[in-house]
Amino acid sequence: MASAHDASYIFVVGGTGAQGIPVIRGLVKDKKYKCRVLTRDANSSRAKALLDLGNVELVEGTFASEADLRKGFRGCDGAFVNIDGFNCGEKTEVYWAIRSYELALEEGIKFYVYGNLDYAYKKGGYDPKFRAGHYDGKGRIGEWVLQQNRDKVNSHRMGVAVFTTGPYIEMSIAKATIFTPTVEDDGIVTWRVPVGDGAVVHVSLDDCEYYVRWLFDHPERSNGMDLEVAIDHIHYADLAKAFQTVTGHPARYIDTDLETYWETGNCAASASLISGYNSDPKDPAVMTFKENFTGFFNIWKYSGGNQGVIRRDYELLDEIHPGRIKTAEEFFRREDARGRTAGLGSLWDRVQEENLKPVLKIAEDKRRGRL
Repeated sequence: MASAHDASYIFVVGGTGAQGIPVIRGLVKDKKYKCRVLTRDANSSRAKALLDLGNVELVEGTFASEADLRKGFRGCDGAFVNIDGFNCGEKTEVYWAIRSYELALEEGIKFYVYGNLDYAYKKGGYDPKFRAGHYDGKGRIGEWVLQQNRDKVNSHRMGVAVFTTGPYIEMSIAKATIFTPTVEDDGIVTWRVPVGDGAVVHVSLDDCEYYVRWLFDHPERSNGMDLEVAIDHIHYADLAKAFQTVTGHPARYIDTDLETYWETGNCAASASLISGYNSDPKDPAVMTFKENFTGFFNIWKYSGGNQGVIRRDYELLDEIHPGRIKTAEEFFRREDARGRTAGLGSLWDRVQEENLKPVLKIAEDKRRGRL
């Protein structure tokens, strides 16, 4: 995309989020790419941490502004766009995701990567029990972006790839997530989540660093690709077993029915809140947190064994990223070692209630924000 002597400019939307930080780290680590990052607050700790990586510049603004998006895209070779659906809600995300693509094309971007989630409602046969707004809002646009790439009007002007992830496995050991564990009954680490005998396509944030870099490095292959990634289809009984193996402390998964989860689970207090905190609560398109995540949990309840609603091509992922994390146990071993090296303590220490740290920006911001 640029000469061997010039860093290629990538405009990043969503760069201060949990996924954006490792994506940017992977792009700038050898100075092949330089990132221009859109942020609402250039003085935030996450924005400053990005600057510390080097080859990063910040642009204050919002994805919900044509002027800010134009300013970001202008002069760049590529773009990575991952809009925060929990900021704006499903309906607004669909609009601004479309405009982001259109403005990127207009401003001369050569390669565009869209941060995506599975269109689970469609993959589940449009069964309403699989409606999760933050998944479908992205999933519709992922398909739309790829369809634009097949149009002769657009395909010769801008290449595209779609990067489809899933719930970060880091959420299973972090504060204020739907997968946050508790320590119960004299020291048993416990996950009480309503996924039955299904499995979650957990994704490692560190692997996101590699995959997105690969998409930009290999446009001859990635152009037109929907790269759907995961560690594995992870059953929560197996996740608990892996935690116990690594830490030596007892752990368990307790399947919890949906009603009990919303009455007593770790997100019960959020059940009646709107899932996009900047959405108009009077808008009939708005979903509550409970409505959105009921669909979300059903997706995983019906995705066990890589034979249900959400599937992955693990042979392809092994080919693209031979060193990827492939099991929950491997992730926990790496995370335990990382925590000890960083002075955060062992993995066991870090899941104690007083030591849990947020991984999601929405948790760090305590759901406060603006578009």
